[in-house]
Amino acid sequence: MTDHLYSVIMAGGIGSRLWPRSRAARPKQFLDLIGSCTMLQETAARIEPLIPLERVLIVVGKEHADTVHAQLPDLPIENILVEPGPRGTAPCVGLAAVALLARDPQATMAVFPADHLIADEVSFRQAIAAAHKLAQDGYLVTLGISPSHAHTGYGYIQGGTPLGKVGDLPAFEVQRFTEKPDAETAGRFLQDGGYYWNGGIFIWQASTILDEMASLLPHLSTELEQLGRVWNSEARAETLAAAWERVPQTTIDYGIMEKSSRVAVIPIDVGWDDVGNWSTLSELVPTDQTQNSTHGPGHPLLIDTRNSYVYASSGKLVTTIGLEDVVVIDTPDALLICRKDRAQDVREVVEQLKAKGWEQYL
Repeated sequence: MTDHLYSVIMAGGIGSRLWPRSRAARPKQFLDLIGSCTMLQETAARIEPLIPLERVLIVVGKEHADTVHAQLPDLPIENILVEPGPRGTAPCVGLAAVALLARDPQATMAVFPADHLIADEVSFRQAIAAAHKLAQDGYLVTLGISPSHAHTGYGYIQGGTPLGKVGDLPAFEVQRFTEKPDAETAGRFLQDGGYYWNGGIFIWQASTILDEMASLLPHLSTELEQLGRVWNSEARAETLAAAWERVPQTTIDYGIMEKSSRVAVIPIDVGWDDVGNWSTLSELVPTDQTQNSTHGPGHPLLIDTRNSYVYASSGKLVTTIGLEDVVVIDTPDALLICRKDRAQDVREVVEQLKAKGWEQYL
């Protein structure tokens, strides 16, 4: 039964490698990067056959709370949890766990980033249901993405002792986590097998993750305990604001998953992608006979151009001649042109803008 299963969608982050469309005012999770729905809407919709919207919580910064409400108007307003400021994924998860336990002492939470793509949604929901069962045994469950190549931009999870099958899916104790290995190490992982990409998807009982925080992140746990005591009172907002001034900035991976002794992984192969930059995005959308793809409300005209991605903003004609393997992103106030093989470096543009104080472009 999944009556006590809740979805927690983390909607923070700025998606700097997808600048200039992804901005501080509207980062990538609130954009229609693929199709007509935003990534947040797609994240909520893909899990809804398993977890109805009334059991979906969105954790978001105060500057984007209204955007969440606008994009998910049927989501109960009390299901939008507003963080006073960015403190990393561990405080984000802890906040959601406190809110869920106040609502349902038996709550199990499935935690998702708001900005990932899943092609096989049916198999994804089956994996979540299996992980829910495993979480009832006290495990912190993560879904490990079966790697398609030796990617150096993702963390890896090594499966260890088999735990048998949960439903139709195998499960393993986690032997170790490895952060973004070099090319040689990633190649060895792929050759050896038993390693999976860390997609940041977690399933656990709310009480279990708070117990682990008490053991491994005591400073954060103390603040969360105080917050839990006043959650259903008028002191909640003031207590939360004060707590967020004191909690350390920590990721759930580093703070809990890499140190806990009760972590399990369920491998999945569901067409997952974190849509990390313009080059990867271009591989996820339909192309024409010259391997070009275009998007946006404007009017692109591509001449003698191959294997390129062009986004044209509203009312704009964007033309290219004689280009290959490039990305062109036109917005009303900024234009990006780069080779696909340099798409990861778009983050450097954002850093340069910060350094120059050009806040209007961030």
